[in-house]
Amino acid sequence: MKQFHLINSKDLQDILGQLNSSSCCLDVLPTSFFKKVSKTMESDLLQIVNFSLMSGVFPEPLKTAVIKPILKKDNLDKTQVNNYWPISNLPFLSKIIEKAVSQQLNYFLTQNNCYDAFQSGFRQNHSTETTLTKAFNDICLNTDSGKMSVLVLLDLSAAFDTVDHNILLKRLKNWTGLSGTVLNWFKTYLENRKYFVSTGNFTSEQTSITCGVPQGSILGPLLFNIYMLPLAQIIKNNKINYHSYADDTQIYITMSPGDRGPVQALGKCIEEINGWLCHNFLQLNKNKTEVIVFGAKEK
Repeated sequence: MKQFHLINSKDLQDILGQLNSSSCCLDVLPTSFFKKVSKTMESDLLQIVNFSLMSGVFPEPLKTAVIKPILKKDNLDKTQVNNYWPISNLPFLSKIIEKAVSQQLNYFLTQNNCYDAFQSGFRQNHSTETTLTKAFNDICLNTDSGKMSVLVLLDLSAAFDTVDHNILLKRLKNWTGLSGTVLNWFKTYLENRKYFVSTGNFTSEQTSITCGVPQGSILGPLLFNIYMLPLAQIIKNNKINYHSYADDTQIYITMSPGDRGPVQALGKCIEEINGWLCHNFLQLNKNKTEVIVFGAKEK
């Protein structure tokens, strides 16, 4: 994929209808009002979006995010930083451009079978239910056939925040086949991003973002899935069953009582996964990574 195609009036209205109406303090107009008067600004909006697609450049003014600290639970201590979710908000106009790119990228990836078949995160007709159904069904079949299953739940620490931009761009080029204007667009989309924290009447100074996919963005989850593509290959090479949802991956083996071969293969796979994670600036969350053993069904 070397170039984007330009969008028309219908495409723009479809995009606006699909986007959430939540507003950001960086927006000049409240999003709900913006949508109501979008027809009067249609030609200007089309010009902005299409110029970005045609030039392969994401607008610099739209790269700043505002972080709003939101208390996780009402009864938590408000003086403890760890009790807050850092919610990232981006300008609404940036999401319009991202949605146009996301639609075209998703179509390209689907047509070229670039997606991992067992990655259910942030994909149409895939969900947490898909992940659970696949793993649960496999384990039940193993149990009914008199075999044991060992399930390892892998959870990553702040995975979306540690994505390396250079590695991600190489994934986009080598694993999905992006090039030319399209690849340059993603380069400008990722670089020179900034954020600041806002709470009440106070705001912090702006800080540069040097890694990670943009939080609160349309493209962030999709880019993370692309970043993780080699992990599936490692698991497949070790002939281990798996299913993933975003940064959560379930790997599991089937074994007969007394057969240690599958356990050794699982250990080798986990060792290779750890090595790959280290080279890609990712890390397992040991507090949330679990091992579960399912025994054979008694006759």
